[in-house]
Amino acid sequence: MGRPSTRCELAKACVHDRYARRIDRFFTWNPALAKEFLSHPYFEVRAVAAKHVEVFYLPRMIDDPDATVRWSVAQRLPQRQLLMLRQDPDREVRIQVARRLHVDQLHQMMGDGDYGVRLIVAQRIEPQWLVRLLHDEDREVRRVVAARVGSALLGAMARDEEAAVRTVVAQRLAPAQLVALCHDPDWRVRYSVAERIDTAHLGLLSDDEDDAVRALARNRSGLA
Repeated sequence: MGRPSTRCELAKACVHDRYARRIDRFFTWNPALAKEFLSHPYFEVRAVAAKHVEVFYLPRMIDDPDATVRWSVAQRLPQRQLLMLRQDPDREVRIQVARRLHVDQLHQMMGDGDYGVRLIVAQRIEPQWLVRLLHDEDREVRRVVAARVGSALLGAMARDEEAAVRTVVAQRLAPAQLVALCHDPDWRVRYSVAERIDTAHLGLLSDDEDDAVRALARNRSGLA
């Protein structure tokens, strides 16, 4: 069965419907009409039209009053205009920008006030920029940094206040550097140390207060 000959089919594909799926189907059937609805009073129509309109129409929608529309625009906006949305008042729009923005431009979003934006930046940005996020206020951002930062800076994160971050550090530090974490207050960090530390230093953990850490250290050193 081919596409209906009509441009609008009640309860299935209509630009005047309140359901986004039916509006989207209308523009899927009639993509050439999308440009005629970029100023429609209903935000959902504008947002869906932005998915189908030719990309050179998108820049005029950057200042749309509705965040849903701007988010839709951010999905397709060419790189040279995408940067214009990096300070959008809506976090979801900025998150979408951070996901798509070229890595060479991501440093311009490192100071974003939302942790979700900074988290994506930390995941995508070139490693040499991560030094600026070593002390980010959000734990999850620092965890990503610890997983990606170069070895020269990794040791500085061994003193992070969050055990979740120090555990990542313990999983990446060179075995010879793990001695500094043998007395970490969190057993999960010490367990990661016991998994990787040079056998010559396992004695530092063979009498650990935690059963799992102590057993692992003794097993690796042949004392079990």
